[in-house]
Amino acid sequence: MTTTRETLLACLSVPRWADDVLAGQPYAGRDALLRAADAAARELTDEELEQALAGHPRIGERGGAQSRREQSGVVDAAGRLAAGNAVYEERFGRVFLIRAAGRDADEILAELDRRLHNDDRTERAETVSNLREIALLRLEATL
Repeated sequence: MTTTRETLLACLSVPRWADDVLAGQPYAGRDALLRAADAAARELTDEELEQALAGHPRIGERGGAQSRREQSGVVDAAGRLAAGNAVYEERFGRVFLIRAAGRDADEILAELDRRLHNDDRTERAETVSNLREIALLRLEATL
């Protein structure tokens, strides 16, 4: 099984990650490709984290079709999310990122509130983990 660099970068906008996944091709199957993508996304440099976040709209804001589908459960909470995003960005200096797919607005707001109490290192790790989850869901949808 193979994929393309363009497909990978649409899932996670980190060129090193895409290159790492491409380097293992062809894969024996879907699961092998997803495992390689998972492993390559577990550690991101600060620059890679910044690159990846640049491609994500704030939670509750209109992004591309992919983001709108993933955030379909948060439409009614836009005002509360905007306020939470502002507090988060002031606290951590980056956009709040969460795997929204499968979560409703109350769950996302509860996670936002919880994560505001994280220290910088813990929150960075949670952000990377959520980016990885998003990337894998997006990649799986393309296979």
